[in-house]
Amino acid sequence: MQINPPFGYKEIVPLYKNNKVKLPAPGTVPGFCKQLNAIPISYTEFSPACRDYPLVFTSGDNGKTYAPVAVLGIANGENLFLADGAWDKGVYLPAYVRRYPFCMARVSLDKVEQADRLICVEKEFLDEQGETMFDAEGKALPKWQPIEKLLQEYEADLERSREMSSILSDYALLEPFALQAQPKSGAAMNLTGMYRVDEKKLGLLNASQHKNLIKKGVMGRIYAHLISIDNFARLLDRKVGQAAAA
Repeated sequence: MQINPPFGYKEIVPLYKNNKVKLPAPGTVPGFCKQLNAIPISYTEFSPACRDYPLVFTSGDNGKTYAPVAVLGIANGENLFLADGAWDKGVYLPAYVRRYPFCMARVSLDKVEQADRLICVEKEFLDEQGETMFDAEGKALPKWQPIEKLLQEYEADLERSREMSSILSDYALLEPFALQAQPKSGAAMNLTGMYRVDEKKLGLLNASQHKNLIKKGVMGRIYAHLISIDNFARLLDRKVGQAAAA
């Protein structure tokens, strides 16, 4: 059995009902977030996330597929929303962070990927001194119930994100763009590898395509994404402010 961990996770294993898990302390941020300048955002997160972060699309296969992310920093390995090891309490905390150390992952058996996803946990969090998630009869305990709900809802939401990104790609609405910033002090900065919706192309879609965007709820996400682009200015202000306070 082969399990591929999500980005940032080290080694994940299936969560069994007899496992005990050492849960992270409230407010603890996964180590991988410290050198992360973008983080995945799911379909329903567009509304709360667009108030705090620039939301853009990225592609890891030269434009064959796309995925939405929230931009956290301007330089590589820069997360401007961390302070003293904690996420800024004044902004939305993405579900990708909130679900840690758990996740749902696809499993391959004999090199064949299975349709169902498996609830997994970061191996290093399995601890006999940890907390029990299920009772002796295998029923979920109150502590596990909200975690399981988050995992299931987030996984379903990611599927909606993939569908949305596929529609935007099929309609040829995404265009590459880069951020160029020149602070009052310091070197010029360039942030590349991003895609955004081209508003002009949006206006050229036919009635059926417009109807589909509205029916699928994609149109609202498009405008949340476009509005969020203005947050790059706030991101730069955050960087300058942190540099001045250092």
